[in-house]
Amino acid sequence: MGVLLAPSLLAADFLNLGRDVSIVNENADILHLDIMDGSLVPNISFGFPVVDAVAKISTKPLDVHLMIVNPWKYFQRFAQSGASMISFHLEAARLGGKDASELLKELKSLGVKAGLVINPDIPVENLFPYLKDADYVLIMSVFAGFGGQKFIPESLERIAKVKAEIKRQGLSCLIEVDGGVYEGNAKALAEAGTDILVAGSSVFRAEEPARVCKSLKGE
Repeated sequence: MGVLLAPSLLAADFLNLGRDVSIVNENADILHLDIMDGSLVPNISFGFPVVDAVAKISTKPLDVHLMIVNPWKYFQRFAQSGASMISFHLEAARLGGKDASELLKELKSLGVKAGLVINPDIPVENLFPYLKDADYVLIMSVFAGFGGQKFIPESLERIAKVKAEIKRQGLSCLIEVDGGVYEGNAKALAEAGTDILVAGSSVFRAEEPARVCKSLKGE
């Protein structure tokens, strides 16, 4: 399996969402949705009305990234909205006094792929105990909260460490990477062990989105 591409709706033109979802339908593999609450991260994005509307026209799986406190309160609602993948931050679980493993199992019980997220300042080793329960881990290559940030180069080493641990444990957990992904680093990210590339501005603000999608996927 080659690298999968998940364009981030956060970078889309919200006055032309139907058009931009069509770009994903025609050229990518997954549609990534960043849900921010202004508390866990210093920004607010969008909520259920947008997700519900997008779900009606997306032919690709919806990948919901919850950058919110108490994310477990909304697992069922996002699953009902049509999410195929739901991820939450390890720090959000810890802040709420929850066991991340139990939350991952709860997501799986809802029939969705379960993901765990860490920011660049969290040691990747913190993910290792949860790899067996996660369908995927999301390694942020910028700090969660805003689109259009510059890629943090040290992320490549972090990805490689997690990939090695997944292999060591004999697991099928995938690695998703989000933040500053563009044509110039997509190959290096894939070589480091990334399975799913999240790209926002580089896709939706490109003059030729279809060409960029192919390039990012290495086609």
